[in-house]
Amino acid sequence: MDQPRPGVELLSPERGGTPTVRLTRIVEFHAGHEIRRADWTPEQNAEHFGRASQLHSHTYQCHVTVSGALHPTAGGVVRLGELDALLKREVTDRFEGKTVHEGAPEFGPGGWLSTGEALSVYLWGRISGGLPPGVRLHAIRVQEGPQLYSEYFGESAGG
Repeated sequence: MDQPRPGVELLSPERGGTPTVRLTRIVEFHAGHEIRRADWTPEQNAEHFGRASQLHSHTYQCHVTVSGALHPTAGGVVRLGELDALLKREVTDRFEGKTVHEGAPEFGPGGWLSTGEALSVYLWGRISGGLPPGVRLHAIRVQEGPQLYSEYFGESAGG
């Protein structure tokens, strides 16, 4: 008789449920942005936002973490082809080779400032509704460089 392997008992129906696991897919895109308020002068923007007030670009990495039930004999949390198609449509096709405000009019003059924080919240809204049933968006991480990233977990500041 086979000896039980460590960890296998977690997947057995006798343990009272199916494990919930998280899966993260990372996509990359190159986009430009500038952080400036339309109602401020160039001098005010430069004073408040520094060099970020001028158009510049990043190679962004967008980490999308989803969670769901693991059915080890049927597949993972989500079909990767479905997730990849969603991320291609909502992230890479939208922003690759453009400015953030070209990819998303919400970031145009007088709109949202194109910070990594705002971009992570925006992408949450675009991605969360496109996931298949039973798959939940856990986190969006927008990384602008090796030492700067923003994460959003779907919560509101009010609680």
